[in-house]
Amino acid sequence: MSAKDYKAEITTITYDKNKIEEKVGSIYEAIVIMGKRAEQINANMREDLRKKLEEFADHNGSLEEVFENREQIEISRHYEKLPKPTSFAIEEWLNDKIYFRKRDDKQS
Repeated sequence: MSAKDYKAEITTITYDKNKIEEKVGSIYEAIVIMGKRAEQINANMREDLRKKLEEFADHNGSLEEVFENREQIEISRHYEKLPKPTSFAIEEWLNDKIYFRKRDDKQS
């Protein structure tokens, strides 16, 4: 997943409740599905950030660690400016990019 592929909102906007719940019939089920997807996106973003910052990690204990690494700061700022994972999840939900299935209670 690349953040460049999405056009998610950075600021808070109001969504049409009926449009969100029309796929599952319940706003609560839709929120649970989007919430689980947001957790997945957040984990992926966190892992990407960790990998990028790890490239600049200096494992030698020296006084140079006191000075902040400019590249690390720029990477961190980039991730801070990205829309929140919930915005990505809502955008995916509204564009039918989330796959979900209901578990049959009889087979549980």
